Amino acid sequence: MDFHQRKTNWIFDMDGTLTIAIHDFSDIKRQLGLPQDTDILTSLSRLPPEESLEKRKQLDTIELEIAKMANPSPGCFTLLQKINVSSNHLGILTRNNFHNSVETLKATGLLDYFHKDYIFCRERALPKPSPEGILRLMELWNAKADETVMIGDYVYDLEAGFAAGVETVYIDPEGKFPFRESATHCIRQLDELLYL
Repeated sequence: MDFHQRKTNWIFDMDGTLTIAIHDFSDIKRQLGLPQDTDILTSLSRLPPEESLEKRKQLDTIELEIAKMANPSPGCFTLLQKINVSSNHLGILTRNNFHNSVETLKATGLLDYFHKDYIFCRERALPKPSPEGILRLMELWNAKADETVMIGDYVYDLEAGFAAGVETVYIDPEGKFPFRESATHCIRQLDELLYL
């Protein structure tokens, strides 16, 4: 049985997975006055509450502009059309916020594939690499780990999937796969999942 026929629960990272990666995290950190050697959400969590809130608002504004420019990644429509059947669940787990996630999906034409209750963002679950979002989606779907897959373009996606006990798919359009050891499968674009 092919990979896509064995999986009934599909959890996708959004930026760089369902979309073509355009975030310049280094530049965003500079704009927010955050250290370059730590991820943005971790840095924000270490600030005093008022300063953190102000910088989170700035981050939301920056990310909204990026969301409006989003484009779907190669092969994503082919995959989603194939797996978007009544027996399957499709969800998103992103470190973005909910409003900007919806705006991204609108800009890319992908919104119809994802029920809004299954779009888990930084307001709805602890950010990846925490597995909380995956575990909560599986609970909503009454899903088994061996029928679930986490798909993403960064080590946090893969670590979250591993911690939740599900298979992980690592997408890297360049085919370099620097986090290969954390992934069950490696692909360059999403429709390759139809031929695993």
